[in-house]
Amino acid sequence: MLKALRAVARFLNDRIGWNRVGFLVSVTIIIIAAVVLYRMLADIDIEEVLAALKGTKVRDVLLAGLFVACGYFTLTFYDLFALRTIGKTHVPYRIAALAGFTSYSFGHNVGATVFTGGAVRFRIYSAWGLTAIDVAKICFVAGLTFWLGNATVLGLGVAFEPSAASAIDQFPPAVNRVLALVILTVLGSYIVWVWRKPRVIGSAEWQIKLPNGELTLVQIAIGILDLGFCALAMYMLVPDEPHIAFVTLAIIFVAATLLGFASHMPGSLGVFDAAMLVALWQFDKEGVLAGLLLFRLLYYVIPFAVALSILGLREAWVDIAGPGVARDVTMPAIVGPRTGCEPATKGRKPADRLPSA
Repeated sequence: MLKALRAVARFLNDRIGWNRVGFLVSVTIIIIAAVVLYRMLADIDIEEVLAALKGTKVRDVLLAGLFVACGYFTLTFYDLFALRTIGKTHVPYRIAALAGFTSYSFGHNVGATVFTGGAVRFRIYSAWGLTAIDVAKICFVAGLTFWLGNATVLGLGVAFEPSAASAIDQFPPAVNRVLALVILTVLGSYIVWVWRKPRVIGSAEWQIKLPNGELTLVQIAIGILDLGFCALAMYMLVPDEPHIAFVTLAIIFVAATLLGFASHMPGSLGVFDAAMLVALWQFDKEGVLAGLLLFRLLYYVIPFAVALSILGLREAWVDIAGPGVARDVTMPAIVGPRTGCEPATKGRKPADRLPSA
């Protein structure tokens, strides 16, 4: 089985190329989502959607907002964990939180998360002496945390409630349970692999020492908390009737999120929504659409506006105050008012070559 998978992977890489495969997958997902969304919304009643929005309990919206805030708070630990993994212990939590929140807010809304989020991270972390390679490593470790969390949630959730995944992939529950067990087996194998001895991937300056078994469990916990809070926010915004179990909603939410992620659409627009509407077929469409609109406002629009404001104020602050602001005697770089990071020159005293946060 493993040899067959390797042969297929080698064929795709040699004959087609993974970039083309990824592009075709994204386009296919987008086209299918567009068709599904068009069909499902063709007979939608706007008045009923507005009525559903007005009928949403304020308490539910506030709780959803709180869960979204908790989710973004958890996202800050993606960056903190990644920084500690690559040995950049001099970067404090407040900088990791700033980079994590703003990069994910931009990535979620603009799309192409690796590039947009990476650019935001580099602008912030370069002030603390990190290079583009360091930022690439941070993106890799943060992405690994994301995928480990997703694998755990989907594996455990679908193994427990396989029919929930059937609402999206249309596979029989038995097949979904088998797929879930495969995911859990691969996940368990990875944990054992990194637990046995230190593992390093990459070469030369691109080398990354993977988190050991215990730290991998921490990664998984961070990913689960992130997805759990987001799923709770969505759970508060779906209609009350008919009742749906949180585990079922969480599985649907994570699967829809992954489809949106694979499409590379800004904000997973259309793809996430189509998947949720299809999976939550038992609910009134107008009610689900109202919940999705509120979720987008809370999870995408508001955080993006806040992130833009924070970055704008930060840039203005650095431009006006110059390189002497917010110095920390432990840092090796100096921030220029426009370049973001200027190399420290030899012969300077520590206090003369410190960064701006």
